[in-house]
Amino acid sequence: MTDYGYFLASEEFTPGELIDQARLAQRAGFTRLAISDHFHPWNDAQGNSAFVWSVIGALSQAVDLPVTTLVTCPTVRLHPAVTAQAAATSSVLLGGRFALGVGTGEALNEHVHGDAWPSFDDRAEMLDEAVEVMRELFTGELVSHRGRHYTVDNARLYTAPEGRLPVYVSAFGPKAAELAGRIGDGFVTMAPDTDLVGAFRENGGAGKKVVGGVKVCWSGDRDEAVDLVHRLWPSELLPGELAQVLPTPAHFEQASELVTREMVADAVTCGDEAEEHVETVRAYARAGFDEVYVGQIGPAQESFFEAYRERVLPAL
Repeated sequence: MTDYGYFLASEEFTPGELIDQARLAQRAGFTRLAISDHFHPWNDAQGNSAFVWSVIGALSQAVDLPVTTLVTCPTVRLHPAVTAQAAATSSVLLGGRFALGVGTGEALNEHVHGDAWPSFDDRAEMLDEAVEVMRELFTGELVSHRGRHYTVDNARLYTAPEGRLPVYVSAFGPKAAELAGRIGDGFVTMAPDTDLVGAFRENGGAGKKVVGGVKVCWSGDRDEAVDLVHRLWPSELLPGELAQVLPTPAHFEQASELVTREMVADAVTCGDEAEEHVETVRAYARAGFDEVYVGQIGPAQESFFEAYRERVLPAL
């Protein structure tokens, strides 16, 4: 059975707005929350990018829903030991209702220290080692580690999670899906791609969670909704590895000039036809996803939550 959650977009909304959305999501019947972890937004029009760990602390006091990061990069901007401490504290605050979604990251967020951006193979190797380090620290035992990429010297999390803290690994290609199957407690991907899910399942992912997310724009005026998505989230339609290698919002704005309004209209569910929204989300359940997170683009949050409470979630 698939669980339906709400996706909090740190890039588009202020911390206070994210907390308000979480409360509305709980009242509407969503059963969990996901939140993005960014240093920069994808473009200046989005205009936000709060420190995710502060927001998660606030969420723990505002709602009773589980929270998952989609996703954190624990390899460059933050050392895995620091990420482990942040995740462990989040788990304690949430009473164990926290899962750490991780990925190999984007240059957009991780280049800020001035380090060279590694190749995918190097980033995958770094993520593998980082997850190993974090799992050791989650035990609450004293940890020393000397690896190829990271050193940990006599570190111990005194505020450690109670029980296992799940680590879900993001992947958008077959090699990354294989890595997710090998090192993750679950798999994160943003499209209902049965081939990727199959690659994950066949490489150690059998019986583990598959988690996805989709952005929509509920609106009584479909044309206005398409225009809004085209202005705020054209980056969603950039092909290949561009999202991983472009370093600044300005570069994404340049690349997004290739994304037409027609492409957005074809790819993103916009408008107020409830059945279209139902079918968009249901595609993930059909592809074998255990959790699906829906994010509403733009300011019409209350109408979105009302529609999903009354028309979409009951149909799902």
